[in-house]
Amino acid sequence: MPWWKFAADETKFAAEKMAKTNLFETDRMFCDVYGLEPGQSQKPHVHADADKVYYVLEGEGLFEVSHEQRILGPGAVVHAAAGAPHGVTNTGTKRLALLVVMAPHPQFRKI
Repeated sequence: MPWWKFAADETKFAAEKMAKTNLFETDRMFCDVYGLEPGQSQKPHVHADADKVYYVLEGEGLFEVSHEQRILGPGAVVHAAAGAPHGVTNTGTKRLALLVVMAPHPQFRKI
């Protein structure tokens, strides 16, 4: 696997639900690209032991973190700390692409 990629080349979209494409993954973190068509969402959820960062590549979405909401577009960075409810909805009329990093990796965290 190469150590570099172009996120825009890896972004996928699906009519039925938000699409996720993994870019990089280790036992300490993962980095994905999420593709949301208009109206699609990632329902609010919580990661008790991991922080998540969303970076908006294209489009516009309604981000919710700890029950606060804000519509954000390209260049915006959102941090959801461990334990904070978070989610996103594509409220725009165009596709929404997000670079997403999460650490520590929830599948490999120490118990």
